[in-house]
Amino acid sequence: MKHFMFLVLFLVTTIPSPTHLQVATGTTGNIIRVGFIHCRDYQSAPITVGYRTSASAASIAVDRLKREGLMVGWEFNFTIVFDDCVESEAAGMTVDLIEKHNVDVIIGPTMNQPTLAAFIVSNYYNRPIISWGLVNAAQLDDYERFPNAGIMSAGQRSLGVAIRAVLTEYGWNQFVFAYFTEEDAEKCVTMRNDLQQVVSYFGDIILAYSIQVTDISNEGMISALRKIQSRGRIIVTCMKDGIGLRRKWVLAAEEAGMIGDEYVYIFSDIKSKGYYVPILGGGERPAWIPSSGSDENDTRALKAFKKSIFVCDMMGQGSIATNYTVFGTEVVARMKEAPYYCTDDCEGKNYSVAATYSGQLHDAVYAYGVALDKMAKAGQMVNYRNASAFMRYFPQSFVGMSGNVNINEKGTRNPTLFLLSLDENGNNTLRATIYVENMSATFSPLYSDEGVMWSSRKGNVRPNDVPECGFTGTGCPKSFVEEYLIWVIVAVVVLFLAVLAAGSGIYFSIKTRRQEIERLNQLWQIPFIHLHQINSKQKGKGEHSVRSLQSGTSTLSSRTTVSFKTETRNFLFFSLQRESDYEPVVAKKHAYRPRLDDEKCAFMRSLRTLDHDNLNRFIGLCLDGPQMLSVWRFCSRGSMADVILKATIQMDNFFIYSLIKDIVHGLVFLHSSIVGCHGMLTSKCCLIDDRWQVKISNYGLKDLRSIEMYEKKDLLWSAPELLRAEDIKGTKEGDVYSLGIICAELITRKGVFNMEDRKEDPEEIIYLLKKGGMKSPRPDLDYDHTIEINPALLHLIRDCYTERPSERPSIETVRSQLRGMNSSRNDNLMDHVFNMLESYASSLEEEVSERTKELVEEKKKSDVLLYRMLPKTVADKLKLGQTVEPETFEQVTIFFSDVVQFTTLASKCTPLQVVNLLNDLYTIFDGIIERHDVYKKFLIFQVETIGDGYLCVSGLPHRNGNEHVRQIALMSLAFLSSLEFFRVPHLPSERINLRIGMNCGSVVAGVVGLTMPRFCLFGDAVNTASRMESNGKRRVSIKVFYLNHVISAGKIHLSAEANRLLTETVGGFVTESRGEVIIKGKGVMETFWLIGPNSGIRPTSTKKIVKPKKFQMEELHRQETLKSDDVLSD
Repeated sequence: MKHFMFLVLFLVTTIPSPTHLQVATGTTGNIIRVGFIHCRDYQSAPITVGYRTSASAASIAVDRLKREGLMVGWEFNFTIVFDDCVESEAAGMTVDLIEKHNVDVIIGPTMNQPTLAAFIVSNYYNRPIISWGLVNAAQLDDYERFPNAGIMSAGQRSLGVAIRAVLTEYGWNQFVFAYFTEEDAEKCVTMRNDLQQVVSYFGDIILAYSIQVTDISNEGMISALRKIQSRGRIIVTCMKDGIGLRRKWVLAAEEAGMIGDEYVYIFSDIKSKGYYVPILGGGERPAWIPSSGSDENDTRALKAFKKSIFVCDMMGQGSIATNYTVFGTEVVARMKEAPYYCTDDCEGKNYSVAATYSGQLHDAVYAYGVALDKMAKAGQMVNYRNASAFMRYFPQSFVGMSGNVNINEKGTRNPTLFLLSLDENGNNTLRATIYVENMSATFSPLYSDEGVMWSSRKGNVRPNDVPECGFTGTGCPKSFVEEYLIWVIVAVVVLFLAVLAAGSGIYFSIKTRRQEIERLNQLWQIPFIHLHQINSKQKGKGEHSVRSLQSGTSTLSSRTTVSFKTETRNFLFFSLQRESDYEPVVAKKHAYRPRLDDEKCAFMRSLRTLDHDNLNRFIGLCLDGPQMLSVWRFCSRGSMADVILKATIQMDNFFIYSLIKDIVHGLVFLHSSIVGCHGMLTSKCCLIDDRWQVKISNYGLKDLRSIEMYEKKDLLWSAPELLRAEDIKGTKEGDVYSLGIICAELITRKGVFNMEDRKEDPEEIIYLLKKGGMKSPRPDLDYDHTIEINPALLHLIRDCYTERPSERPSIETVRSQLRGMNSSRNDNLMDHVFNMLESYASSLEEEVSERTKELVEEKKKSDVLLYRMLPKTVADKLKLGQTVEPETFEQVTIFFSDVVQFTTLASKCTPLQVVNLLNDLYTIFDGIIERHDVYKKFLIFQVETIGDGYLCVSGLPHRNGNEHVRQIALMSLAFLSSLEFFRVPHLPSERINLRIGMNCGSVVAGVVGLTMPRFCLFGDAVNTASRMESNGKRRVSIKVFYLNHVISAGKIHLSAEANRLLTETVGGFVTESRGEVIIKGKGVMETFWLIGPNSGIRPTSTKKIVKPKKFQMEELHRQETLKSDDVLSD
């Protein structure tokens, strides 16, 4: 052959200079230097654009040029570098290829961000560059910015144009877009922007709703689908391919009940082969089977996928699957041949199949060669390295390895996208091709009957973008009267106004009418300035008086004025200024401010005029406050729910009957008025005034109620059919159902559905009510049988909350049946309450007297407990509400003790045994303390900590001169003496040993805390005493000679100041110098041991024994006790 190709392969690795491999295969001619930027091992690169599975496609393209007689007399040198899909590497490699290797053209990179960097650099050098592979970012398709670049892959914007073509083809005028950012945020955000741009450009299709799904759990997806359900039926999605998101999405849609015939899911991806996912080493996996293997949900997922269609580019392979297979086999084989010689590195399953986008690499090299051939024939080869000149010859059309290639005048490929769906057997079936050119697209169906597209749907019928009855099911076609009534009314009104305009008298009549309407509107529009907050001082006094009266049991006469009410989550309490008077009112908060047109204003005027004994009067709306308020008359006894839950209020059968009768009469009036029905009747909106008359409140404001959110527990009174339809406005039958629930509350004296004793929460109850059926929950009419309840009333209640609305009695029927149940009594509830109060008053005085005695006894007990916790003088001041000012005491004695090795001892005991041990020990100590002038305080700070410390102080709050050191010394000796006879009940062999420290000095004492006041000591003397205890010793042996017996006693550690006062000032005690000791925080201090009183025993070690005294240890203890008692009596 006359001309041969000469290939030089440059491999860029981590060494400074690339490795050169040069193979000469023919005579030397004109040379075209081609630089390649490849991706080597990045993530899924071996499948899509990896070097080891795609590089030889360039050689195959050169062979094709040679076979077709193009570029005769020219040879190609290849320089290959690797950017590892990093944009900074791509920029640097682009500079190297142009500066060092002097290439004429650059093929690559294969990823968005590296391509952007390479485009910028090559644009600077005006050197041609052609990208391929996974490049699809819309910003790269910017001819003004990158006029010298060619792109062989389909752009993201073309996908948006193709989706619009699909929507237009099937007559869908609106759609919803749901996108995920999991692992590939850039792709779907770009697609969202492109879709919005396409929709805005044409203006014939509406993007009704766009939602970003950030929570990819099943619950998160279902939540997103619920939001979509009320906004669209054609759902376009974008998500990362190959990680199982599409399978999770359709399974969530199936669980949410959104895989019906009216839903269409359009999956879209520019880097996908549709419903099959490529895997390493060749082969494909169906999208309904997870990467971990088949599971029980595969059938569900397949069925759901059949309700979808797929718009994709078939990973650049187009519709030439057979040719591509032959081409792919050649790519893999030639990688092991010259000049690549990729043998060991290209072995293995992962490199046994050509990269899916290797066909685009072939087409990029081939297109470059064709453009050069055009330049050569035009005599323009002198400018072949000039990108601006080259791009004029680059547009072309040919059949490549990635399908039909059409390159436009901007150097960008006009892609062909494909519409796929699954047939009945789950096969990936090509339904149409979509050829995209700039912002236009040509949809070419490959079927003769469109019904095959919808074979998984009933009747093979194409779904509508808007259901016949709307997204919420409430938009069904109206009747002729409903459809044209407003036009008839408008025509009549226009004609009437035209007639009225004929005369000035009619004009003045209209003007007067309007003024009257404005005046009436002002009656229900309450200025916020007329709503006065309750005076805080008066409110405080009122609350104080109420608390003082609530020491006894509440009675039927209990009531509350508005001044005692505080703001709640839903209500505010005011005094409404009416000329010179003030009326107590309650204002319900509303989160939204609906637009009040004339019709609504007229309704408000009518609503304000409604007046009935069993309706709480609607006063108006406050529109100019911080938030919208509906103002109602205040009822002093609260709601019926409050009355039901007050167990102290006595209710007999007539009481219950009267309350039910009032509710029924109120509903009869409502159902016959312009309101029509209540809609949200609960025991909370049945208020009771000071005459024990029920007033139904919160009626009429259905438009406000329909846009507000309600807690689940507030829906427990709603009828099942209203819960299913999510209808807040309500029906008359629904009111009868709610009446039955309220009657059940009254009969049982328990809250709605007795939620206090149920295991289910309100949400579960509502779910069961929506579900219906034989096990649909209803209140249990388990009432107190001491109250005589007419059985007919129980049957009536059950009829009211029956499941079917048609089987419930009307409110008129309920009223007539109630009359028959109590025909013998005509008195009203207020008279009945007075009779009950008279019978109750006779026993009230005796009960008050008994409670007063109990109060006095309890007060004595609390005083005793308080005096044990705090000094009496301090406790008395706190009881009187006086402030206890901190006080300095110049000279006191502080005592600390600690049980030695208490942790070891406690580990041998159960927690209960530890508590009993400390209780027994402290009981002995408390008895000793009571005989000394000492104030005691335990060091037990936490419940989980075993408290074994003791803190005592003498000399405060009553100053006792220098006697405090003597009292503490005697108490310390008594503590040690008492331990000799103390035994641990469950550990008889164990002995309790104390470490005791004493110090004298100045302290500050005061009360700390409000909720739990504590009498605390502060000062360096306290710290020193604590150091005396912690630096003491455990036990010494003391031998009593006349008993010939050695006993163990603890050590009492004295500071120098305590020793001075005890021996020099007070006297009567024997101490022994311990010597100088290093004390933490104090340095070196001389300390002392307290041996005992002058008449007592003297401690010895095992080496030295003092002379015995003529008495026993019991006698010593008795004398010490007598001495301490004498001091106290003095």
